[in-house]
Amino acid sequence: MRIGRHSVLWLTLCWVLAAVLVADLLWFVRGGASEVNGGRDGVLVPAVAAGPVFTDPPAVLTPDDDSAEPPTEAGLATALSALLTDPRLGSSVAVSVRDAENGTTLFSRNADTPVTPASTTKTVTAAGVLLAYGPAHRLTTKVVKGATESEIVIVGGGDPTLAFGKEMSYPGSARLDVLAKDVKAALKGAPVTRIVVDSTLFSGPAAAPGWDSDIISDNYSAPVNALTADGGRVEPTADHEGQRAAAPDKFVGQRFAQLIGAGGAEVVEGRAADGAEQLGELKSPPLSHIVDAMLTESDNVIAESMLRLTAVKKGLPATFDGGTQARKAVLDEAGIDTAGYGLRDGSGLSRLNRLTPNLLTSLLAKAVGNGHPQLRTLLAGLPVASYSGTLADRFGGDSASAGVGLVRAKTGTLSGVSSLAGMTVTLDGRILTFAAVANGVPDGGGDSAEAALDQIAATLAKCGCR
Repeated sequence: MRIGRHSVLWLTLCWVLAAVLVADLLWFVRGGASEVNGGRDGVLVPAVAAGPVFTDPPAVLTPDDDSAEPPTEAGLATALSALLTDPRLGSSVAVSVRDAENGTTLFSRNADTPVTPASTTKTVTAAGVLLAYGPAHRLTTKVVKGATESEIVIVGGGDPTLAFGKEMSYPGSARLDVLAKDVKAALKGAPVTRIVVDSTLFSGPAAAPGWDSDIISDNYSAPVNALTADGGRVEPTADHEGQRAAAPDKFVGQRFAQLIGAGGAEVVEGRAADGAEQLGELKSPPLSHIVDAMLTESDNVIAESMLRLTAVKKGLPATFDGGTQARKAVLDEAGIDTAGYGLRDGSGLSRLNRLTPNLLTSLLAKAVGNGHPQLRTLLAGLPVASYSGTLADRFGGDSASAGVGLVRAKTGTLSGVSSLAGMTVTLDGRILTFAAVANGVPDGGGDSAEAALDQIAATLAKCGCR
């Protein structure tokens, strides 16, 4: 039996209230209070009540059942075909549905056709960096001595989630104010008049081929840079919006100067000398934490940093081109079908990106399986229908309510493009991976297209489709 998310919350509240009532009843039955030292001190204290009895809570999501029968191709065709002609999706719709247990394709509609995937691209970027480094890897930002006694160099390690202090855009970020204290202690009072920012870990253009001209000016992304804090934002914001710095590395240098009490120091771009003496270093949260933030909130700046880090690991130039080559190489090594791979960036902002729905479902099926445990973080970061991230406000209509809490998926949106790729558990307990991409969404019809995609995913969740 499936139990809805709201039902579970109500049951949980009932258990808590019941536990409180039981504790109060035991306190009353045992006399309410007893005298310390047999009453000689005349002090009353509550009697110790027995703790609540804990029982296993019911399952929120029905677990997958290895013995459950997967849907049939005919059953899925009956359930989905009419939905794919929904005018809200426009004239170009591509869909792939795969059995995650054995990787078999169960439904295909233009699934081998390269399409513009929008931000579902981030699932591929996540897979690339997790396979390349592993989910426990941490990125290092460090400060070393410069060419003179009054010069220091901040060396970027590709962590765009850095924070300047307690206020931060990404919970749990590594804090530059902590690094500043270490550096001040290492300097032993020596003045700093010049700060060099070394962002040379990444190279190449700051914007990808196929990006709209307003991507950076309208703050959809920041210029890609290896020394970036708060996703390039001038002020940290929990809603992941706000003005971005034109030069993220110089902005970090200016703020760091203030943190070490050298607000008047000159800040310039440059490179640390090989073997320079280190004054302090800062480790990022595990890569799994950063990738989770990227997927849940569809963070473009994190995605482009992860793409370049994949290039660094593979020994290729840390550019858009080098990153896309490195990511494909990593996927190939993992046995993921990359036929139709034609990506140009890490975030999905490029209108030149091309990807097949079959590639997306193949990748997600690998993540569900046991062959590549590094990819489990990818699944954990996918937004949950009507609950978290970019799906928090979706699956609200009657036609999609069956997917609430049961669909985990990455969204994708550009003008004219709407996509959804993820996983769900069927009524019979079988895990499916799916990808649905609409490339001909009518002008102004983004919200309607999202509702149509939600209905497709919800149909998979409620469908035995035998």
